[in-house]
Amino acid sequence: MSNTLASVSSVPAMFLSRVRESGDRAAFRYPVPGADGAPEEWATLTWAQTRDRVRDIALGLHVLGVTPQARCAIASSTRVEWILADLGVLCAGGASTTVYPQSTASDAAFITDDSGSMVVFAENEAQVAKLTEQRSKIPGVSKVVVFDGEGDGDWVMTLAELEARGAEIAQERPELFEELIASIEPDHLATLIYTSGSTGRPKGVRLDHANWLFEAESVGRLSEEVRESGYEMMDVDDVQYLWLPLSHVFGKYMLVGQIQVGYETAVDGRVDRIVGNLAVIRPTFMSAVPRIFEKVYNGVVMQAKQGGAAKYRIFRWAAGVADRVARVKEEGGEPRGLLALQRAVADRLVFSRLRELFGGRLKFMVSGSAPLAPELGRFFYGAGLTILEGYGLTETSAGTFVNRPSEVRFGTVGKPMPGVEVKIAEDGEILLRGGNVMRGYHNLSGATEDVLGEDGWFATGDIGVLENGNLRITDRKKELIKTSSGKYVAPQGIESRFASLCPYASHLVVHGDRRPYCVALVALDPETITGWARAHGLDSLDYAALTKEAKVEAMVQEAVDRLNADLPRHETVKKFRILPHSLSVEEGEITPSLKMRRRAVEKKYEDLLEEMYEESV
Repeated sequence: MSNTLASVSSVPAMFLSRVRESGDRAAFRYPVPGADGAPEEWATLTWAQTRDRVRDIALGLHVLGVTPQARCAIASSTRVEWILADLGVLCAGGASTTVYPQSTASDAAFITDDSGSMVVFAENEAQVAKLTEQRSKIPGVSKVVVFDGEGDGDWVMTLAELEARGAEIAQERPELFEELIASIEPDHLATLIYTSGSTGRPKGVRLDHANWLFEAESVGRLSEEVRESGYEMMDVDDVQYLWLPLSHVFGKYMLVGQIQVGYETAVDGRVDRIVGNLAVIRPTFMSAVPRIFEKVYNGVVMQAKQGGAAKYRIFRWAAGVADRVARVKEEGGEPRGLLALQRAVADRLVFSRLRELFGGRLKFMVSGSAPLAPELGRFFYGAGLTILEGYGLTETSAGTFVNRPSEVRFGTVGKPMPGVEVKIAEDGEILLRGGNVMRGYHNLSGATEDVLGEDGWFATGDIGVLENGNLRITDRKKELIKTSSGKYVAPQGIESRFASLCPYASHLVVHGDRRPYCVALVALDPETITGWARAHGLDSLDYAALTKEAKVEAMVQEAVDRLNADLPRHETVKKFRILPHSLSVEEGEITPSLKMRRRAVEKKYEDLLEEMYEESV
C-alpha cells in the first residue's frame, strides 16, 4: 500500500502527501472546448498543478472569512471545478455541503440554509438564478462563486476572481496554505452530505476527516487483499472514468480512493457522453449505477435487433453462452470443452465488440446505489466485463461492501470492506459498525439516536442475510410489501430482474401493501422504445401515443409473464399499467442519483393503482 496515509490527520494532509509523492503525474483529465469551433479536447492537470489551483481557492476562501469547519456549498454537476472547489474548501479548513444541480430553487435554499453555508459554488448562471431567487431565505450566504458566468461586483464572483485573490495571498504568505492544513483535526467536520430524499425530507449527514481517512485506508487494504489473491484492483497506473454525481456520497468516495492510491481520473458528468467518452479515455475501471449498465445492455439489444433476425439470433445465443460462462466462473471454475469453444466463437462475434465499446482496457466496474439484476451482471461477466456490485449508504461514507474479483457472487454485494463489522438483527435488519459510520445527522434532534446505538452499531434500514460472508440485501425495511393475506413481498428484487427482461422499460414499480395481490406501474425508456417502434412500423407515434399502443402493451405483457414464471404466486404481478410519461428527477419521481421515489410515484398515480384493484382479477 502507498505510504500516503502515513501520519496524516485529514484529507488535505493526505492530498499534500499525494502531491509530494506524485507531483508530476497526471491527476485529472477533463473536457474543454476545441479552438475555433473544433471538437472537444481533453486537458490534463498534474497533481502539482492541482495543488496550485486548490491552494489559490483555499486562500481565496480564507480571505472571504471561511474558518475551521465553516460550511461551503457546491451546486454543480460533476466536473473538474467541483473537485477543485471541494479540495479548496477542505484545505481552507472548511466543510463541503453538496447540492444536486437538479434541485429546485426551494430545495437548494433549504440545504444551503440548513447547513449554514456561508459560500456557495454555483456551476452556471442557472444555478446562480436559483440562489438569487431565494436570497432572502439564505441570509448566511456572503458570496456566490460561479464556475461558468460573470460576477456582479457584489454578491457573485467568478472562480477565476477567487483564485486570483488566493494567488495574491500565496505570494504574500507562502506558508499560510500548509499552516491551515496543519490545523485540521481528524474529528473536524469535512462533509455535510444531504441524502437524496427517496423516503422523505433530505437529512444532512455529518462526515468528518476520520471517516474519509478510514475509507481511504480501507481502499488500500482492499487493493492489497485482491493483489494477494492473484487479481488486480487499483494502482497508481490505473485510469478511472468518473461521471458519478459528486453531490452523492458514491462519487466522493471514489475521489478519496484516488488520493489514497494516486491513479488518474477522467471527469465528465454528462451522462449522454459516457459511451463516447469511454472509447476516447479507455479507462481501466469505472463505477456506475445499475441504470447505466441497463442502458448499455438495452442499446446492444436494439442494435442486434436492427441488424435483422439472423444477427439477433446470434446475439441471443451469445447471451446464453455468457450466462453459462458466468455461472461456471461464479463457482470458481473456467469454461472447458464445448463451452470454452462456444465462448471463443461468441467472443469473436459479440463479446470483443462489447469490450471495445467500454474502451477495451477495463479490469472491472463497480455497481452501487441500487440493486443490479443478477442476469445483467452475468451477461457482462461472461462477456469479459466484470461488474463488482457493492453497497453503502451516505451514513457509512459509501464504501461498505463489495464483491472481490476472485469471488464474484451476483445477487450479493460481497464481503465487508476491511475494517467494517456487520451483523444481522433479529428482524433481519443489517447493522454496521466501523470508522466509516457517520458522526450523526445535522440539525435533527433525536434522529441520530434512532439509528446509531451507543455501542456504535448503525441500523441501515435494509434487510439482508449473510451467505458465506457475502451480504445479500433483500429489501428496504420500510419498503417491504405485506399483502392483505399476510405474505411479504420484496419489491426491489422483482423490479431489478424486470430490467433485464424488458429493455424497453426504464422502471417497474411494484405495489401491493395491504392489498390482495401485487400490481405494477411500467415506465418506458424513451430511447429504446423509439428504436422498438421504428422496427415495428410505429415510428410515426410519439412517446405518449406509444404508451397506449396495443403492440407495446403486448410486448410488456410478455416480459411480465417471463418475470412471473419464476416468482412465488403471492409475488407475481397480476396487472400493470404503462405510465404516460417516463419517470424524471424534475417531477420528483426519481432522485438525482437515479433511485426511485416509490411513495412519490404511488401518490402521483394512485388513480391508476386503484383502477387495477377495482377490476376483477
